Amino acid sequence: MVRKTSKHPTDLELEVLNVLWESGPISGQQIRDELEPGRTLTYQSVMTVLGIMEEKKYVSRKKQGSRFVYRAQITQKATSKKMLRDLVDRIFGGSSHAAMIGLLQSSDLDKDELEELKAEIKRSQKKGK
Repeated sequence: MVRKTSKHPTDLELEVLNVLWESGPISGQQIRDELEPGRTLTYQSVMTVLGIMEEKKYVSRKKQGSRFVYRAQITQKATSKKMLRDLVDRIFGGSSHAAMIGLLQSSDLDKDELEELKAEIKRSQKKGK
C-alpha cells in the first residue's frame, strides 16, 4: 500500500529543517551529527531523507568542494503558519478563537507571558481598526 504524501513536513523532516534553520547551510554529515543526540540515524538515512526533502522543495543543495551543502528552501515562519492553520482547521473547525482558548486553558503561562499576549492582542486590535 502506497503511503499518502503529507502536505506538511514529517517529524524527521521538521527535525532536519530545524537544524538548517538554526545552523544555516551545512553538509549531510553535519546534519546527521546535529541530530545525533536525540536520534540515531545512519549517514545514508539522512541522505535519503534529504533527497526526499529536495524533491518536495523543502531543501536545496549546492556542491561545495567535494560535498553538497544543504539549505532550507522554506522558512520556519511560513511552515509553522501553514501547519498551525491546518491544525486549527482540522481540530477546531477553523476557529482561531477556539484554538487560542484551548491553548490558554491547557498551558502554564507565567505572568510575563500573559502580559506579552495582552500586548499582542492590543496591537492586533489597533491593526484591525
